[in-house]
Amino acid sequence: MSGPGERRRRFLFVVPPLVGHINPAVGVAAELVGRGHRVGWAGCPELIREWAGPDARTYPCATLREVRRPPALRGFAALRFLWEDFLGPLATAMAPGVREAVAAFRPDVLVADQQALAGALTAERLGVPWATSATTPAEFSAALTATPKVEEWIAGLLGGLRTSLGDPAYTHDPRFSPHLVLVFTTGALAGEPPVHRPQSRYVGPAPATRTPGVPFPWEWLDPGRATVLVSLGTANTDTGDRFLTECAVAVRARARTAQAVIADPGGALGGMSDDDVLTVPRLPQLALMERASAVVCHAGHNTVAESLWHGVPLVVAPIRDDQPVVATQVTAAGAGVRVRFGRGDRHTIGAALDDVLTDPRYRAAAHRVRDSFHAAGGSRAAAAHLERLAARAARPERR
Repeated sequence: MSGPGERRRRFLFVVPPLVGHINPAVGVAAELVGRGHRVGWAGCPELIREWAGPDARTYPCATLREVRRPPALRGFAALRFLWEDFLGPLATAMAPGVREAVAAFRPDVLVADQQALAGALTAERLGVPWATSATTPAEFSAALTATPKVEEWIAGLLGGLRTSLGDPAYTHDPRFSPHLVLVFTTGALAGEPPVHRPQSRYVGPAPATRTPGVPFPWEWLDPGRATVLVSLGTANTDTGDRFLTECAVAVRARARTAQAVIADPGGALGGMSDDDVLTVPRLPQLALMERASAVVCHAGHNTVAESLWHGVPLVVAPIRDDQPVVATQVTAAGAGVRVRFGRGDRHTIGAALDDVLTDPRYRAAAHRVRDSFHAAGGSRAAAAHLERLAARAARPERR
């Protein structure tokens, strides 16, 4: 709680309509509320309330209608689609709502997700102190520094957005607040960033204190076998049918010692379940992590962070976007095995599972990352950094 001599501050979180980007913010917001501060949200109210709770103070922002990316897009084509068809249009769509939220809520600090560019640009335009919520470490890697033309292309897109939505007098990259960047990982997983940004704070994951209730048949789990959790996230429903099928076959071949719970939102496996493989449309993922022995996933940062938070080793099969970067971090840390998503079959997936389930080095490495995550402070550390930013930026005349 805030002390008797401390002011209660207002923090406005601006988030895209992406569960993996809302989750870390939920934990931080809950911590701030617990310290006596006020929290508001700008974004998609339905999705925010699902994760932050029905009482969350939300300010609606127009978002994009469902954007379906062609499943075959990879590499630069996928990156181009991400920026030209999603991030850029999303910023333009959200900006009016963010401006209205700032006017109504009057935040001391605005916390902008790295993919909710309307938050950063609106903050600089209106002169509101702001922090970046970096829910994926991809922007901090050297993934794009080897391709300067790509960096120049992104800089051009950001410049155009700044001209229309922000303050053209600013020159910094709006993906990185000059005041504070909260990075939800640690060096034990992400390694040392190639570019030093003194305003960055590596706080580790911030697990949400509340998750939507998802029915699950807990009695199905056999405590005598290793539980393998398989998930390709919420954005890959149209790409994962073959891979999920191969995962099911690989686990059934090891049914004496392993069982699998597979998230199958698209019904690729036809809802078929037996004593060895359970398919469900949605998972109570955090609760299952406490019982999992291994996780097979697309290397989405949210799933990787939740797995390693619990010290669970991984089999990662990156598809696109930041996922190859995260997969490289997992294998470099020794906490998992990488397989090719497009060519991974029951044999390669099975062999990778054998490795992470039987070789103690993978679990030991996962535990090292877990310990670094817990030591970094998570939600508590992030909230403390935001409090300090609010105190530095305090402007009595604004109240």
